Amino acid sequence: MSPRLILVGAPGSGKTTIGKLVANHLNLEFIDVDYEIEMDEKTTISDIFVKKGEDYFRDLEKKKISELLNSFAGVLSLGGGSILDQITRDALAIAPVVWLKVSPGEASSRVGMGLSRPVLMGNVRSNLVKLLEERTPLYAEVADWQIDTSGKSIEEVVQEVLLQTSEVN
Repeated sequence: MSPRLILVGAPGSGKTTIGKLVANHLNLEFIDVDYEIEMDEKTTISDIFVKKGEDYFRDLEKKKISELLNSFAGVLSLGGGSILDQITRDALAIAPVVWLKVSPGEASSRVGMGLSRPVLMGNVRSNLVKLLEERTPLYAEVADWQIDTSGKSIEEVVQEVLLQTSEVN
């Protein structure tokens, strides 16, 4: 068993919002990996970063994704940095992956001050630019489809995801 659809993208790209709606349209369950980690750890991602560090979080993330890739058959939203791990990128080949692209400007307006997103603390827009420079090639590597969410309504993006992935769903 593997996910029917995996969503990847930068913070603020809409993975959780779009994922829930796509899952609803397809009558599938939706899981957000970050949320699952927070439930398992009984704390927030921000607290994990502060108290135990990014390496600890990335290890939790890698394990949770591996578990879900082998046990979950719905729509799965990955954390924005999950694709930094080569093993995770390789493992994503078992399911269709949609990369929700977003411009740094639009992403920064969506995430606000980034207080709940530890990798964006400080100058959110500047951090998003750096993050996208680093991660864009990795998102492209794993993606079967790329959908730009900038300037589009939520429903437009949902419809585009459903249309692009209709052959596998």
